[in-house]
Amino acid sequence: QVQLVESGGGLVQAGKSLRLSCSTSERTLTLNAMGWWRQVPGRERELVAGKDREGKIIYGDFVKGRFTISRDSAKRTFFLQMSSLEPEDTAVYYCNSYPSQLYTWGQGTQVTVFS
Repeated sequence: QVQLVESGGGLVQAGKSLRLSCSTSERTLTLNAMGWWRQVPGRERELVAGKDREGKIIYGDFVKGRFTISRDSAKRTFFLQMSSLEPEDTAVYYCNSYPSQLYTWGQGTQVTVFS
């Protein structure tokens, strides 16, 4: 069973930046087609950003150029660089394969943005 581990969340002031990481110990997983989702209590999980196998990248409408996804294949780590954070970005952030979420969801990493 592939295990994905998200990290890098925290408590930050609005306008600041965070970089989230998604890592796996699964050696066969290239992290070539991955995405980030987020969820707040009482709401459905929503796509933040995703990159498919052809390299096409999609961002949620709310991103508005503030976030960037990237990958370090050597370290088997997938990143979400978030800048100009807003209180509305407060959520638990998860990674998974994209576009189909093939793996068991991890525990996520909590991002809390205060004004």
